[in-house]
Amino acid sequence: MRARFTSCITLLLALLCAPADARSPELKVVAVNATFDDVRENVEDAILKRGFVIDYTAYIGNMLERTAKDVGATRRIYDKALTVQFCSSVLSRRMMEADPANIGFCPYVVFLYTLEGQPSTTYVGYRNLPLSDLPAERAAIEAVGSMLEAIAREAAGTR
Repeated sequence: MRARFTSCITLLLALLCAPADARSPELKVVAVNATFDDVRENVEDAILKRGFVIDYTAYIGNMLERTAKDVGATRRIYDKALTVQFCSSVLSRRMMEADPANIGFCPYVVFLYTLEGQPSTTYVGYRNLPLSDLPAERAAIEAVGSMLEAIAREAAGTR
């Protein structure tokens, strides 16, 4: 389980660190001229005001810093980086009623980070879920996507 989690984190970080023109279309990222702490507060506020509960905050930047020596890393990627995980019982139920395998899209994740040496720009984003050809499933997934986009935009101050 731990190896799978580590592999997932490594893949996520590789995708996040790719040049903008090579970034996966599944990741939606916005650069904001704001402090990490302000954007983090905006992310949390945007999630909580919708009535969602933050299930977990993963301190990805801290983990990378803590394990850098163990994996032979020579470069610091982030100044700060974390993910915020949460779910919506209404939207999740709609997705899972359309296809029980959609459990794999829960919890939803909003991520934010600042790059090493660039603390005045904070990046905030989310995973854009793949759309289905089935109308009910497509509508449910689009609703989740709209919610994630709204949270990211609100956190970035671009509502």
